[in-house]
Parts: sequence; C-alpha cells; structure tokens
Amino acid sequence: MPELPEVETVRRGLLPAMEGRVIEKAEVNRPDLRWPLPVNMAERLTGKRVVALRRRSKYILADLSSGETLLIHLGMSGRMLVSGITLGQFFHDHPAPEKHDHVVLHLEGGARVTFNDARRFGAMDLLPTVTADQHPLLAEIGPEPLGNAFNEAYLAVRLQGRNTPIKSALLDQHLVAGLGNIYVCEVLYRARIAPTMRAGAIVNAGSLVPIIREVLAEAIEAGGSSLKDYRRTDGELGYFQKAFAVYGREGEPCLTPGCTSQIARIVQSGRSSFFCPTCQA
Repeated sequence: MPELPEVETVRRGLLPAMEGRVIEKAEVNRPDLRWPLPVNMAERLTGKRVVALRRRSKYILADLSSGETLLIHLGMSGRMLVSGITLGQFFHDHPAPEKHDHVVLHLEGGARVTFNDARRFGAMDLLPTVTADQHPLLAEIGPEPLGNAFNEAYLAVRLQGRNTPIKSALLDQHLVAGLGNIYVCEVLYRARIAPTMRAGAIVNAGSLVPIIREVLAEAIEAGGSSLKDYRRTDGELGYFQKAFAVYGREGEPCLTPGCTSQIARIVQSGRSSFFCPTCQA
C-alpha cells in the first residue's frame, strides 16, 4: 500500500497537469472501484476547474470550482499517470488506452490524467469541499507528520502510558497520518528502538518526531519506494527502496559501522517488522 511519501510524490507529479486547469472531459469507464463511484461522476467533473490539489494522509484531494472535492485513494495497485505534458525533462505522449484505465481526465492544455487500477482496491469520491475533513475516511485521522501540529510535546503526551508496541502505535492513523510499515521500520532503526518496545516506556518519545520527518523527507526526495505496483505519475519507479537500512533486508548485515548482527524479521499484527537485534536492543 503506498504510504505518505508515495502519495505526496504522486500529488506533486499531478500539480502541473491539474492545478489551475479545467477538466474539459471526464471519462468514467466502470461503476465502481473498491466502492461504487459517485453518481454522475463524469458530468460533475466535466467543465470544473481544479483550484487546489492537496494531500491528507494517504489521500489526494482535488478541490474543484464547483465546491466539490475529488477524493482519490490509490489502494494497492492504483496509478495516476500523466501524459501530454512535459514532466521534468521529458514530454510524455498519450499512451494507448489500457484495460484497467477506469477514470480518465482530459485537462485544459492537452494534459491527460489516467487512473489505472488492475485490482480495483483504489477509491474515488466526490464530497463538499467545506465539509471534506468530516468525510468518514478523513474525520478520525491524526495530524500530518510534516505539519506543525505533530511535534515533540504532542507525541510524548499521546504515547504516555500506552502499552501497545511502539511499531503498532506509530502505525495508528489516529495518532499520526500517513505512516506505514516501511517508514516506521526505518524510523525505529534510526532511533535505535526495538519495534516491540512498549510505547509508554520510551524515554524522550518526542525525539522520534525529527527522525520521522527526516525519513519522510528523504523518501519524498527519492520519489517514494517502488516494491510492487507503485509508479510515479511519469510511470517511473521511486528509488528510496535503494536506501532501506532494515526493511526487506532479513538476514543481511546491519549497516551500522562495527555492528556484526544480521537484520531480523518478526511479525506484529500481521505485518513484518525488520530490525537489528543489536542496535535496537
């Protein structure tokens, strides 16, 4: 599942094609993705200007001139591909339509944005912009880890007295938005904290905040991590997986100078946790 860096990378890739531009034509090629698509979705999108393109946790939000917001969730295999516009140094021609191109937006200026999702675990919805934060998918999400509301004092208070493992606590979207398995593993390695440690027992828990921000910033700079289906809006891979210190490295040497241990893996709440048993003891 794409995490915050991947979704933010996609949002930034969509900006030059979508923000400030009119959706001249919207094609909706099936009635549902993970859930039914909004009624008359194509008609409600066509002719509307995208006034802002933002992200909340793992969701992309396109605020429209109609007063509605298009909510986009990539799911496990969803891709937002941009064509007909120069991205970076290259111009991307419109590709031939594919079987799983479920929603296609033709934008002012000749750009085209295609939502392709082979397994249809993604989602789209249209909701009133003024009450977007109250949508069931957004209402209970915690503060953004790169925002001012997520700070040392906040995290220390929220972790105080919690008996759950720190790995599980940081994956709790009510606590902090957008963190997923990959980046929590990398954060805990840098913090030298075992994923099994009780969250409430961590001394100076607030010190995790700058580490979380550092890992996320580096991942966004690298275009996110491509492990299975994730692609950037130009179709290219992200590259942060090349910088993983622990995630997916079970049995490989720890990268800490002087450490002779191998990276270990355990399962917590059905998810793999990778860590160094020496550095994170």
